[in-house]
Amino acid sequence: MPLRRLPGFLLLLLALPGCFSNNRHQGEKLYALHCASCHGEQGQGLARLIPPLAGSDYLVDHRAELACLLRNGQNEVIVVNGIGYHNIMPGNKGLSPAQLTNLLNYIESHWGNEGAPRTISDVQAQIDKCH
Repeated sequence: MPLRRLPGFLLLLLALPGCFSNNRHQGEKLYALHCASCHGEQGQGLARLIPPLAGSDYLVDHRAELACLLRNGQNEVIVVNGIGYHNIMPGNKGLSPAQLTNLLNYIESHWGNEGAPRTISDVQAQIDKCH
């Protein structure tokens, strides 16, 4: 059947994947750009200097604070999987709520992490509560 004879809704369905292709891997790209140089390409961290994100209890225990942590950074001791880390993490104030959402969804769904997907409105609400 020639393409011009396909019903309109079928053409729309065929075109839909292209509508989302720009953001499909945005979380992974943002991680590579902003996080991987310290936390590692596989979220493994760096010995006792940089905490791991892979299989991290911190991600589960501090889920409600992660958007603020990414936005503002942190300079306090944190404990991840029973190990204390004392290094400063810079913030990413330039990332939009949508970018933070994609980044968090990527981190929380890779390397053994199983966090529930976040929405932009969830992340925005968390950012609004940041100090």
